Amino acid sequence: MFRALPLILLTAAPAFAAHSGEISRRTMPELSDLALAAMAAGGLWLAQRAMRRRARARREASSQD
Repeated sequence: MFRALPLILLTAAPAFAAHSGEISRRTMPELSDLALAAMAAGGLWLAQRAMRRRARARREASSQD
């Protein structure tokens, strides 16, 4: 139990730090917004690469038959 405690605290820390209670105007995207967009773009790139690789393998397999 005690070995998992640091991991549990690390996963719960963003929830505690998510809102400071202060209301402010947003002038630009937050760092988390930029990180989310970067992760989404990376996920799309990986998925497209995997689909292209699969299509290329099928094409090569069918041409060898």
